[in-house]
Amino acid sequence: MTNPADSADSPPSLEGTIFALCNHAGSGRTICPTDAAQAYAAARGEDALGWRSHLSKVRGAAVRLAETGRIVIYRKGKPADPNDFRGVYRLGLPRYD
Repeated sequence: MTNPADSADSPPSLEGTIFALCNHAGSGRTICPTDAAQAYAAARGEDALGWRSHLSKVRGAAVRLAETGRIVIYRKGKPADPNDFRGVYRLGLPRYD
């Protein structure tokens, strides 16, 4: 059995990192996937370029979060289908305007 104190010291999940960054940005604002990768790598104690290996994982985590409705993947400022988007994208909370 794991000790709950140990889990408090473990780095956050990638999904948790993305969601926390989107929440911090607030409604109507978005984050760059690179920001999520950098924050995740920093939380794991990786070197300055360690974030690069997480970019494809950020995309997968973002798709999972978007499928559950927790975040939205934006392309050119508009919500994109999480299962069918290409190119530059940003991540944010759902907008209810």
